[in-house]
Amino acid sequence: MRLVQFRRHGDSESVRVGVELGEGLNVVDLKAFDPSAPSSVKELLELGDKGLECARRALASGQCVVNRAEIHLLPPVLAPEKVVCVGMNYRDHCLEQNAPIPKEPIIFNKFPSAITGPYDDICLPSESQEVDWEVELAFVIGRRGKHIKEEDALSYVAGFTVANDVSARDWQMKRNGKQWLLGKTFDSFCPLGPALVTSDAVKDPHNLDIRCVVNGDTVQSSNTSQMIFKTAALVAWVSKFVTLTPGDVFLTGTPPGVGVFKKPPVFLKKGDVVECQIDQLGSIINRVV
Repeated sequence: MRLVQFRRHGDSESVRVGVELGEGLNVVDLKAFDPSAPSSVKELLELGDKGLECARRALASGQCVVNRAEIHLLPPVLAPEKVVCVGMNYRDHCLEQNAPIPKEPIIFNKFPSAITGPYDDICLPSESQEVDWEVELAFVIGRRGKHIKEEDALSYVAGFTVANDVSARDWQMKRNGKQWLLGKTFDSFCPLGPALVTSDAVKDPHNLDIRCVVNGDTVQSSNTSQMIFKTAALVAWVSKFVTLTPGDVFLTGTPPGVGVFKKPPVFLKKGDVVECQIDQLGSIINRVV
Protein backbone atom coordinates (compact mmCIF):
# COMPACT_ATOMS: atom_id res chain seq x y z
CA MET A 1 0.00 0.00 0.00
CA ARG A 2 0.92 3.62 -0.51
CA LEU A 3 -0.19 5.60 2.56
CA VAL A 4 -0.42 9.38 2.26
CA GLN A 5 -1.49 12.39 4.26
CA PHE A 6 -3.29 15.24 2.57
CA ARG A 7 -5.50 18.28 2.89
CA ARG A 8 -8.31 19.10 0.50
CA HIS A 9 -7.82 22.39 -1.30
CA GLY A 10 -9.59 25.12 0.64
CA ASP A 11 -9.25 23.25 3.94
CA SER A 12 -6.14 24.48 5.72
CA GLU A 13 -6.89 22.69 8.99
CA SER A 14 -8.01 19.10 8.46
CA VAL A 15 -5.32 16.46 7.87
CA ARG A 16 -6.62 13.31 6.19
CA VAL A 17 -5.08 9.86 5.77
CA GLY A 18 -5.39 8.24 2.38
CA VAL A 19 -4.27 5.30 0.29
CA GLU A 20 -3.10 5.93 -3.25
CA LEU A 21 -4.69 3.77 -5.95
CA GLY A 22 -1.21 3.70 -7.48
CA GLU A 23 1.83 5.94 -7.74
CA GLY A 24 0.61 9.43 -8.60
CA LEU A 25 -3.04 8.32 -8.85
CA ASN A 26 -6.21 9.28 -6.99
CA VAL A 27 -6.53 8.67 -3.26
CA VAL A 28 -9.00 6.77 -1.07
CA ASP A 29 -9.98 8.94 1.92
CA LEU A 30 -9.86 6.69 5.02
CA LYS A 31 -11.96 8.98 7.20
CA ALA A 32 -14.70 9.16 4.58
CA PHE A 33 -14.67 5.36 4.32
CA ASP A 34 -14.61 4.81 8.09
CA PRO A 35 -15.31 7.81 10.39
CA SER A 36 -13.50 6.00 13.22
CA ALA A 37 -10.26 5.86 11.19
CA PRO A 38 -7.26 7.78 12.55
CA SER A 39 -6.49 11.32 11.44
CA SER A 40 -2.77 10.75 10.84
CA VAL A 41 -0.49 8.01 9.54
CA LYS A 42 1.34 8.06 12.88
CA GLU A 43 -1.93 7.25 14.70
CA LEU A 44 -2.67 4.59 12.09
CA LEU A 45 0.68 2.92 12.79
CA GLU A 46 0.07 3.10 16.54
CA LEU A 47 -2.98 0.87 15.98
CA GLY A 48 -0.72 -1.84 14.57
CA ASP A 49 -2.29 -4.50 12.34
CA LYS A 50 -5.75 -3.10 13.03
CA GLY A 51 -4.83 0.24 11.47
CA LEU A 52 -3.26 -1.29 8.37
CA GLU A 53 -6.23 -3.60 7.93
CA CYS A 54 -8.53 -0.58 7.94
CA ALA A 55 -6.45 0.94 5.15
CA ARG A 56 -6.53 -2.32 3.16
CA ARG A 57 -10.33 -2.52 3.43
CA ALA A 58 -10.69 1.06 2.26
CA LEU A 59 -8.41 0.46 -0.71
CA ALA A 60 -10.21 -2.76 -1.68
CA SER A 61 -13.61 -1.07 -1.49
CA GLY A 62 -12.90 1.34 -4.34
CA GLN A 63 -15.09 3.84 -2.49
CA CYS A 64 -14.48 7.37 -1.19
CA VAL A 65 -11.95 8.19 -3.90
CA VAL A 66 -10.67 11.77 -4.01
CA ASN A 67 -9.34 13.23 -7.24
CA ARG A 68 -5.63 13.97 -7.05
CA ALA A 69 -6.22 17.48 -8.39
CA GLU A 70 -8.39 18.28 -5.35
CA ILE A 71 -5.75 17.65 -2.68
CA HIS A 72 -2.46 19.01 -1.37
CA LEU A 73 -0.13 16.18 -0.43
CA LEU A 74 1.57 16.48 2.98
CA PRO A 75 4.59 14.53 4.20
CA PRO A 76 3.52 10.94 4.98
CA VAL A 77 4.53 11.46 8.62
CA LEU A 78 3.97 14.69 10.56
CA ALA A 79 5.55 15.44 13.94
CA PRO A 80 7.42 12.17 14.52
CA GLU A 81 9.03 11.78 17.90
CA LYS A 82 12.43 11.34 16.24
CA VAL A 83 14.15 11.96 12.91
CA VAL A 84 17.24 9.75 12.94
CA CYS A 85 19.86 10.30 10.22
CA VAL A 86 22.86 8.25 9.13
CA GLY A 87 26.05 9.79 7.76
CA MET A 88 28.61 8.27 5.41
CA ASN A 89 26.44 5.23 4.68
CA TYR A 90 27.12 4.69 0.95
CA ARG A 91 30.35 3.04 -0.14
CA ASP A 92 30.50 5.15 -3.31
CA HIS A 93 29.93 8.34 -1.27
CA CYS A 94 32.86 7.44 1.01
CA LEU A 95 35.04 6.87 -2.08
CA GLU A 96 33.98 10.27 -3.40
CA GLN A 97 35.52 11.87 -0.29
CA ASN A 98 38.51 9.51 0.06
CA ALA A 99 37.02 8.68 3.47
CA PRO A 100 37.34 5.34 5.27
CA ILE A 101 34.33 3.00 5.40
CA PRO A 102 32.72 3.50 8.86
CA LYS A 103 32.92 0.56 11.25
CA GLU A 104 29.77 1.71 13.11
CA PRO A 105 26.77 3.73 11.91
CA ILE A 106 27.36 7.48 12.19
CA ILE A 107 24.16 8.83 13.74
CA PHE A 108 22.91 12.42 13.88
CA ASN A 109 19.45 13.93 13.76
CA LYS A 110 17.16 16.60 12.43
CA PHE A 111 14.41 18.19 14.49
CA PRO A 112 10.93 17.08 13.34
CA SER A 113 10.16 20.71 12.48
CA ALA A 114 12.51 20.36 9.47
CA ILE A 115 10.02 18.04 7.75
CA THR A 116 8.11 19.48 4.82
CA GLY A 117 5.89 18.10 2.10
CA PRO A 118 6.91 16.26 -1.07
CA TYR A 119 6.11 19.26 -3.29
CA ASP A 120 6.61 22.12 -0.83
CA ASP A 121 9.35 24.75 -1.08
CA ILE A 122 12.85 24.51 0.37
CA CYS A 123 13.51 27.86 2.06
CA LEU A 124 17.08 29.15 1.85
CA PRO A 125 18.03 30.54 5.27
CA SER A 126 19.76 33.91 5.34
CA GLU A 127 22.26 32.36 7.79
CA SER A 128 23.75 30.00 5.17
CA GLN A 129 25.39 30.48 1.78
CA GLU A 130 26.13 26.79 1.12
CA VAL A 131 22.87 24.81 0.99
CA ASP A 132 23.22 21.37 -0.61
CA TRP A 133 21.04 18.43 -1.71
CA GLU A 134 21.12 14.78 -0.51
CA VAL A 135 18.63 12.25 -1.88
CA GLU A 136 18.02 9.49 0.67
CA LEU A 137 15.98 6.36 1.24
CA ALA A 138 13.91 6.87 4.39
CA PHE A 139 12.01 4.35 6.45
CA VAL A 140 9.40 4.72 9.18
CA ILE A 141 9.10 2.69 12.37
CA GLY A 142 5.79 0.85 12.78
CA ARG A 143 5.90 -0.42 16.36
CA ARG A 144 7.57 0.31 19.66
CA GLY A 145 10.84 -1.42 20.52
CA LYS A 146 14.13 -1.27 22.44
CA HIS A 147 17.21 -3.50 22.12
CA ILE A 148 15.76 -4.97 18.94
CA LYS A 149 17.66 -7.92 17.48
CA GLU A 150 18.86 -7.45 13.92
CA GLU A 151 17.08 -10.63 12.80
CA ASP A 152 13.78 -9.21 14.09
CA ALA A 153 14.34 -5.60 13.03
CA LEU A 154 12.48 -5.54 9.72
CA SER A 155 9.24 -6.44 11.50
CA TYR A 156 9.49 -3.03 13.21
CA VAL A 157 9.59 -1.15 9.89
CA ALA A 158 6.23 0.08 8.57
CA GLY A 159 7.50 1.17 5.18
CA PHE A 160 9.76 3.30 3.02
CA THR A 161 9.68 6.75 1.45
CA VAL A 162 11.88 9.35 -0.28
CA ALA A 163 13.74 12.09 1.58
CA ASN A 164 16.03 15.01 0.82
CA ASP A 165 18.52 15.61 3.64
CA VAL A 166 19.02 19.29 2.76
CA SER A 167 22.26 20.47 4.36
CA ALA A 168 23.87 23.85 5.09
CA ARG A 169 27.49 22.85 4.52
CA ASP A 170 28.99 26.01 6.03
CA TRP A 171 27.31 25.22 9.36
CA GLN A 172 27.97 21.48 9.07
CA MET A 173 31.64 21.67 8.12
CA LYS A 174 33.02 25.02 9.26
CA ARG A 175 31.02 26.46 12.13
CA ASN A 176 29.60 25.58 15.56
CA GLY A 177 32.40 23.14 16.32
CA LYS A 178 31.70 21.24 13.09
CA GLN A 179 28.89 19.30 14.73
CA TRP A 180 26.15 18.59 12.22
CA LEU A 181 22.80 19.37 13.85
CA LEU A 182 22.36 23.07 13.07
CA GLY A 183 23.41 22.66 9.46
CA LYS A 184 20.87 19.88 8.98
CA THR A 185 17.78 21.18 10.72
CA PHE A 186 16.72 24.54 9.33
CA ASP A 187 13.00 24.71 8.63
CA SER A 188 12.09 22.89 5.36
CA PHE A 189 15.37 20.93 5.31
CA CYS A 190 13.64 17.53 5.23
CA PRO A 191 11.26 17.16 2.27
CA LEU A 192 9.57 13.76 2.63
CA GLY A 193 7.16 11.67 0.57
CA PRO A 194 5.24 11.35 -1.58
CA ALA A 195 3.87 8.22 0.14
CA LEU A 196 4.80 5.74 2.84
CA VAL A 197 5.09 2.54 0.82
CA THR A 198 4.45 -0.36 3.20
CA SER A 199 7.23 -2.90 3.59
CA ASP A 200 5.23 -5.70 1.98
CA ALA A 201 5.00 -3.64 -1.22
CA VAL A 202 8.78 -3.10 -1.59
CA LYS A 203 10.43 -6.19 -2.99
CA ASP A 204 13.97 -5.32 -1.86
CA PRO A 205 14.65 -1.87 -0.35
CA HIS A 206 18.39 -2.49 -0.76
CA ASN A 207 18.24 -2.84 -4.53
CA LEU A 208 16.55 0.37 -5.64
CA ASP A 209 17.93 2.93 -8.08
CA ILE A 210 18.22 6.31 -6.37
CA ARG A 211 18.69 9.68 -8.10
CA CYS A 212 18.73 13.42 -7.53
CA VAL A 213 18.01 15.81 -10.40
CA VAL A 214 18.63 19.57 -10.10
CA ASN A 215 17.14 21.80 -12.80
CA GLY A 216 16.85 18.80 -15.10
CA ASP A 217 20.46 17.62 -14.65
CA THR A 218 21.12 14.32 -12.85
CA VAL A 219 23.60 15.06 -10.05
CA GLN A 220 23.29 11.84 -8.02
CA SER A 221 22.70 8.35 -9.42
CA SER A 222 23.35 5.15 -7.51
CA ASN A 223 21.59 2.15 -5.97
CA THR A 224 20.62 1.43 -2.37
CA SER A 225 22.75 -1.74 -2.63
CA GLN A 226 25.66 0.63 -1.91
CA MET A 227 24.42 1.16 1.66
CA ILE A 228 27.00 0.05 4.23
CA PHE A 229 24.55 -0.39 7.13
CA LYS A 230 21.19 -1.58 5.86
CA THR A 231 17.75 -1.15 7.40
CA ALA A 232 17.85 -4.03 9.90
CA ALA A 233 21.31 -3.09 11.14
CA LEU A 234 20.27 0.54 11.65
CA VAL A 235 17.13 -0.39 13.61
CA ALA A 236 19.11 -2.74 15.84
CA TRP A 237 21.92 -0.23 16.39
CA VAL A 238 19.82 2.82 17.23
CA SER A 239 17.45 0.80 19.46
CA LYS A 240 20.41 0.06 21.73
CA PHE A 241 20.36 3.73 22.72
CA VAL A 242 16.74 4.89 22.44
CA THR A 243 13.27 3.39 22.39
CA LEU A 244 11.85 3.49 18.88
CA THR A 245 8.20 4.44 18.53
CA PRO A 246 5.65 4.34 15.68
CA GLY A 247 6.22 7.20 13.26
CA ASP A 248 9.94 7.62 13.93
CA VAL A 249 11.68 8.49 10.66
CA PHE A 250 15.13 7.21 9.62
CA LEU A 251 17.15 8.81 6.79
CA THR A 252 19.67 6.22 5.65
CA GLY A 253 22.43 8.24 3.96
CA THR A 254 23.15 9.64 0.51
CA PRO A 255 25.11 8.46 -2.55
CA PRO A 256 27.85 10.48 -4.29
CA GLY A 257 27.17 13.62 -6.29
CA VAL A 258 26.42 16.19 -3.60
CA GLY A 259 27.28 19.77 -4.45
CA VAL A 260 29.97 20.37 -1.84
CA PHE A 261 32.33 17.80 -3.41
CA LYS A 262 31.98 19.08 -6.97
CA LYS A 263 34.94 21.01 -8.40
CA PRO A 264 34.18 23.82 -7.92
CA PRO A 265 31.44 23.28 -5.29
CA VAL A 266 27.86 23.95 -6.38
CA PHE A 267 25.13 25.06 -3.97
CA LEU A 268 21.41 25.63 -4.29
CA LYS A 269 20.08 29.06 -5.22
CA LYS A 270 16.64 30.60 -5.40
CA GLY A 271 14.62 29.27 -8.33
CA ASP A 272 16.35 25.87 -8.45
CA VAL A 273 14.13 22.79 -8.67
CA VAL A 274 15.31 19.63 -6.90
CA GLU A 275 13.78 16.24 -7.69
CA CYS A 276 14.66 13.19 -5.59
CA GLN A 277 13.67 9.84 -7.10
CA ILE A 278 13.73 6.26 -5.81
CA ASP A 279 12.40 3.36 -7.86
CA GLN A 280 9.11 1.86 -6.55
CA LEU A 281 8.71 4.72 -4.06
CA GLY A 282 8.24 7.74 -6.33
CA SER A 283 9.70 11.22 -6.46
CA ILE A 284 9.58 14.47 -4.51
CA ILE A 285 9.97 17.80 -6.28
CA ASN A 286 10.84 20.94 -4.34
CA ARG A 287 11.49 24.47 -5.54
CA VAL A 288 14.15 26.51 -3.74
CA VAL A 289 12.91 29.91 -2.54
